[in-house]
Amino acid sequence: MENKIDILNDKIALAKLGGGEKRIAKQHEKKKLTARERVEYLLDEGSFEEIGMLVTHRTTDFGMEKEIYYGDGVITGYGTINGRIVYIFAQDFTVFGGALSETHAEKICKVMDMAVRNGAPMIGLNDSGGARIQEGVRSLGGYADIFYRNVQASGVIPQISAIMGPCAGGAVYSPAMTDFTMMVENNSYMFVTGPNVVKTVTNEEVTSEELGGAITHSTKSGVAHTTSPNGIECLEDIKRLLTYIPQNNKEVTPKLNYVLGDEYREQLDTIVPENANKPYDMHDVIKGIIDEDSFFEIHAAYAENIVVGFARLGGRSIGIVANNPKYLAGCLDVKSSIKAARFTRFCDCFNIPLLVLVDVPGFLPGTDQEWNGIIVHGAKLLYALSEATVPKVTVITRKAYGGAYDVMNSKHIGADMNFAWPTAEIAVMGAKGASEIIFKKEISEAADPAAKLLEKEAEYAELFANPYTAAQRGFIDEVILPKDTRRKLIKAFSMLENKEVILPKRKHGNIPL
Repeated sequence: MENKIDILNDKIALAKLGGGEKRIAKQHEKKKLTARERVEYLLDEGSFEEIGMLVTHRTTDFGMEKEIYYGDGVITGYGTINGRIVYIFAQDFTVFGGALSETHAEKICKVMDMAVRNGAPMIGLNDSGGARIQEGVRSLGGYADIFYRNVQASGVIPQISAIMGPCAGGAVYSPAMTDFTMMVENNSYMFVTGPNVVKTVTNEEVTSEELGGAITHSTKSGVAHTTSPNGIECLEDIKRLLTYIPQNNKEVTPKLNYVLGDEYREQLDTIVPENANKPYDMHDVIKGIIDEDSFFEIHAAYAENIVVGFARLGGRSIGIVANNPKYLAGCLDVKSSIKAARFTRFCDCFNIPLLVLVDVPGFLPGTDQEWNGIIVHGAKLLYALSEATVPKVTVITRKAYGGAYDVMNSKHIGADMNFAWPTAEIAVMGAKGASEIIFKKEISEAADPAAKLLEKEAEYAELFANPYTAAQRGFIDEVILPKDTRRKLIKAFSMLENKEVILPKRKHGNIPL
């Protein structure tokens, strides 16, 4: 018996070494943790239970039978984060560069299936050069098995991908189908085809970082939801993100203890400028509404004319979608519409109430927007908010013009409560543009057209550029003082927490993709 125990201990020791001490040292030289170190840091101390530690590949071609490593380049299992169960896989770059094989994929699929059956988040720590080419189509089949499970798990359990190193070729599609993709600056990259292929096909000279680094994907493509300066902070971001989301689609996020007190925020009264054309930062409004230091922004550096993220309001987890007049005057465009629609659908999947803050002068005009499909992309946000059945509350801080008023969670598309500040302007368009159309003849025939335009502008503004016409129609439930916003919202979300919606029977809708 003692000899058998020694054999087991030797195998466990070999498995924990991954590709060996030299390769582990190389990983550390690159300022990267090993796969096992990442798992140990992310999960609660002592909670990790490994599955498939002694799995090996089955390939005998190309001399592969001489290179056998226990675990086959991926660590899989389950543990807890802040006491809540999660399932996890972490690719080990020290073993064949983390390349995916048939058995490597089988291990990942096994824990994905367990996560769905047991209703707990699935976390993937990706660090892989792609498919293991020695296995040919078997490795490609392994990827497809994972992709299929990503789709089946979508909207059932939260799926989080952290890109901790290279992620190339077929490897990028699994993270792309998960709910959140997090990247590490200067240490991770994602692309379908690498710099060498790009050079061959298009003759473009580009580095891996320029082509698919964290900065590129967080600012240009929108592939990365968050970026971190190093691997440790990326893992901390995963821990923080999980505090805002439930275990699965049948649960709600745990509410923190909170006692309602004096919730007035005087600073909100002075954020919106007197001049309606002057910008301000919607982050200041968000800060004045939410629980202190609770905002976790998603896609912070991408499509900055709209802000999305999680926060706490009276201890309750909420999702926030907010126009930001500091960028592009808060207009909706292609990128911001896609960004907000994707976030909205995640919140609706996982029972997270939505707060929509509105200051939108319309959709961004121009040939670039029209030719790139602003019609269909804008419709994505309209569809997402119309489809969402979670509690939805809107606050109009200033402008709500044209079709963008409808899109931004108006009463007409199913918002539960719609508030407006006294500074709100709800109309088809701005007073100047509207006057130039309505009073065109009267202005052109006037002795002083400029003065007549100003007169008609004031007339139109008095009639429509306010929240009261909409309030009279019941499209706005209440016009509130800015300083009272937090108190009103806490009470509104509390009132809505048992909301139920019966949907028409259908397989699924056809969102304008």
